[in-house]
Amino acid sequence: MRQVAVVGIGKTAFGAFPDRDLRSLAVEAGQKALENARATTSQVEAFYLGNFAGPSFVGQNHLAPYVAAGMGMTGIPATRFEAACASSGAAFFHAVSAVAAGLYDLILVTGVEKMTSQSTPKVTEILAGAGDVCGEVRAGATFPALFAMIARRHMYQYGTTREHMAAVAVKNHQNGAKNPLAHMRKVITMEQALSGKPISEPLTVYDCSLISDGAAAVLIAPFERASEFTDKPIRVLGISQTSDHVALDEKADITTFRAVQTSAEKAYKMAGVKPTDIQFAEVHDCFTIAEIVAIEDLGFVKKGEGGPYTLAGGTCIQGERPVNTSGGLKSKGHPVGATGVGQICDVAQQIRGEAGERQVKRNSLGLAQNLGGSGATSVVTILGAA
Repeated sequence: MRQVAVVGIGKTAFGAFPDRDLRSLAVEAGQKALENARATTSQVEAFYLGNFAGPSFVGQNHLAPYVAAGMGMTGIPATRFEAACASSGAAFFHAVSAVAAGLYDLILVTGVEKMTSQSTPKVTEILAGAGDVCGEVRAGATFPALFAMIARRHMYQYGTTREHMAAVAVKNHQNGAKNPLAHMRKVITMEQALSGKPISEPLTVYDCSLISDGAAAVLIAPFERASEFTDKPIRVLGISQTSDHVALDEKADITTFRAVQTSAEKAYKMAGVKPTDIQFAEVHDCFTIAEIVAIEDLGFVKKGEGGPYTLAGGTCIQGERPVNTSGGLKSKGHPVGATGVGQICDVAQQIRGEAGERQVKRNSLGLAQNLGGSGATSVVTILGAA
């Protein structure tokens, strides 16, 4: 297996863009990644697209060649990957696998979603399709309701409080306010987070991620060729994708995401590192409780200590292990299909030392954790400085 490097990164702003279509967003991100790598479309040997629900959100099927052709790329494999909120994380995993195996040298991986073309109730309905349609959805459950159950059980088992979850929101909004590409660049107080509009008890509007449009892209290559494209290659040290049951009632314990644990274990083993070695991370905070569960399942803290650790400042930019310096899905935005690759861009930016006001001091080893549904898919990636 060959070593793989991220040699180019590109993102659009995340937000609500009524004048933009899905393809224009994906093309912008892809072109930025190629320009960042001093590469051209003629050098790309395969195109992998992460997208959850383009057919439902915008009515367009056959999305991978549709986007690739928009960039002027034809005659190469163009494939779409769907894994709910982990769609582009999955696309990245399979792209890395293909380059490592020697099938291709240069693959452009893009994630995109155009969500704001639908009403909020319709978006909620479309997203619910990533759950158990025959069971949970038929009973009326949406993802806010499912994660509210996870939160309530975590509170019961470990004493997690609403203040602990609000601390995630406050911290991520502080970070997102410094991110020029974030959807909601707004600082909030603990009082605001606690008194927000109720969505699904105990979650308020400040516990829930945003409905966003946006795209992100990365160009990957064998590490031995990385110097042809960049002076700051980012090495893919470890990566794993695993799965679990879709429905909550089929899980042994809903306060943990087993897929996150298993994908993290495999990624750590591949990279030859331990959880304590990870200096910073971008994790999937679709809801504030999801960040708390994630840092526990990734082994950053013991089970039940995620809330207190966050409230004490352990995950702040100046903390022991910064988490979601981008603002996370909570503030940066969550254009579902773009989130996984967006996290890779954010980690790479930190390792390159290009994060501006959000730059962390210890930045040579970072992790990205991308979750699909209520834990049915997980992709964990460990990136390091060359």
